[in-house]
Amino acid sequence: MSEYRFHLQKYSYGSKIACPNCGGSRCFVRYVDEEGVVVFPDRVGKCDHEHKCCYHYTPREYFRDNPDMMNKADYSRFERQRSLERKFVQPVPSFISPDIVGRSLSHYDINPLYHYLSNVFGAEETMRLFNIYRIGTSAKWGGSTIFWQTDISGNVRTGKIMLYDTQTGHRIKEPQAYICWAHSELHLPDFHLKQCLFGEHLLKGASSSPVMLVESEKTAVIMSHFIPDYIWLATGGKNGCFNKEAMSVLRGREVTLVPDLGSTELWREKSALLSGICKRVAVSDVLERMATDDQREAGLDIADFFLTVPTKCQILQQMIRRNPALQTLIDELGLELVE
Repeated sequence: MSEYRFHLQKYSYGSKIACPNCGGSRCFVRYVDEEGVVVFPDRVGKCDHEHKCCYHYTPREYFRDNPDMMNKADYSRFERQRSLERKFVQPVPSFISPDIVGRSLSHYDINPLYHYLSNVFGAEETMRLFNIYRIGTSAKWGGSTIFWQTDISGNVRTGKIMLYDTQTGHRIKEPQAYICWAHSELHLPDFHLKQCLFGEHLLKGASSSPVMLVESEKTAVIMSHFIPDYIWLATGGKNGCFNKEAMSVLRGREVTLVPDLGSTELWREKSALLSGICKRVAVSDVLERMATDDQREAGLDIADFFLTVPTKCQILQQMIRRNPALQTLIDELGLELVE
């Protein structure tokens, strides 16, 4: 059972419907009442297209607009009760066994993101990045990527499982959103999820290193290759775990927020909660200043801009595809690509 009475419907085949705002098919998730008392209209829910649509009509807003429904749901009593629970009860976060995590740190031959990054950076560098961020492989959907959320103490809070396209490195979102949580797939009993920043474990032992905070886990991994002088962390989305409790781990640090296109103003507002935690906080708007309208529409992130210029590894692979004999020459002479 969900921790919250009113929550987004869990995914099942056919559960997503057309968005009432943008009209996109199978991209809208409805809210449900765990107690089965209130049946919300189809407009109460959230669109998957965060950048293009941004539609999100919550139960709170619905009850505000329909006060007559509050009595039926006894919503006021429910809100007071939840407020008291949140104030006085601090549940202990659950963790995933190191054995389970360890077994996932292999089988990269079926991991599409590993294959994509190997073509971009080379297999050796990709393995280094996967080891640093402790990225795993899941057999789900024939092979997918697990971004384990490892906290600063080394405990794994959960893992986000996502499917990527081997050729483009982009997430596959059709005909469904191929994304789920490791703790749900493992069917762990009485699991209490309390997310942390992706890459948070890298903060330990690097107290003076400045931090770059981005939305996507993949972006953090890619940018740690291009600009390794910073610790690159991810919130897991423009909202994700961007809250005071999760951000407390950044206390005393210099932090720069690098949101995706379209999220700059939202993160500028959110940065206020970091002012009393961090030594220095800045919100980068360089992407907004240099982006085209099409790039803004696509909601690109900083990694997308860096990847527009082919790496030496990509150029070499293109040359080998045009002339396969080049690979034989490289192998025979024991040549190595120097980045």
